[in-house]
Amino acid sequence: MIELVLGTTGAHRLRFAVSPLEEALGAIQVITGSRGHPAHLPWLRGAAERARRLPLGELFRVLGHRHYLTDFLSPPPTTPETTAAAQLAQVRATPPEQVALELARVDADLGALPDDPERARDLLADQLEIAWTELVEPDWPRLRDALLADIGHRARRLALGGLAHALADLHPGVRLTGDAVCVDSASRERIHLDDRGLQLVPSVFAWPGLGVVAGGPWQPALLYPARGVAELWSAPDRPPGALTGVLGRTKAALLDTLNRPAGTTELARRLGLAPSTVSGHLTALRAAGLLATTRHGHEVHYHRTGLGDALLRP
Repeated sequence: MIELVLGTTGAHRLRFAVSPLEEALGAIQVITGSRGHPAHLPWLRGAAERARRLPLGELFRVLGHRHYLTDFLSPPPTTPETTAAAQLAQVRATPPEQVALELARVDADLGALPDDPERARDLLADQLEIAWTELVEPDWPRLRDALLADIGHRARRLALGGLAHALADLHPGVRLTGDAVCVDSASRERIHLDDRGLQLVPSVFAWPGLGVVAGGPWQPALLYPARGVAELWSAPDRPPGALTGVLGRTKAALLDTLNRPAGTTELARRLGLAPSTVSGHLTALRAAGLLATTRHGHEVHYHRTGLGDALLRP
């Protein structure tokens, strides 16, 4: 078990963040079979074929170890707005001695990597950028919406019932015991968090595992499976015919597809409509009390109200 002791300072520095590079690493592990939720199969068919054509051999080897992942390839993000470009710059700035230390822990044949840790770091960073660009970035709006929806859910639970309530349905292997966040693990560690506190980082591709970053120079973080993965790649059901007759086809489809919060751009992509068209219909649904909004950084996300949910019940 790993115990992340919050203490007086750490308890007041609990933050949520999104890690684009964590999704890139997770995507590779799904492709190689190290991780895998059945819901990813529609994505996996095309992604695995693309990955076979990409020069990612050394990166695949580094990620082939199931029990340890190098932290420097996915530096903990700072906010929900962290970009892949910012994280890649951090990867390329990792001190060579840190790279050497972490690669030495990988139980895999890394003979193809350069012996010089600086060259090895740059090669892996280049391959990671390719993996991000080719395998994850095309679907990033959809993935990011799912991650922000999870953060919104956790933040509401945190506001309503405190940290114990926020962690209660996060993962069966996580719980709050006294002043420590306890994470089921084969290793036994008790880590006292400093004034940086703890980051909670949801990941679409994490299932069924958990990840703890608490060593070296890195921001302490807990990586966990995001909610809503089962619906991530599925097409929305057609709204009931009676509801379409009352609201019109587009408004009914928008109301139906908002089973998880989403922004205008993501909804337009899901339904194959222009963002301006979707925006007008969302405004009307909100004015009627069927939708409400929350803000995530510079984006507004829509979600159904209780009245909106009631209209969709059979």
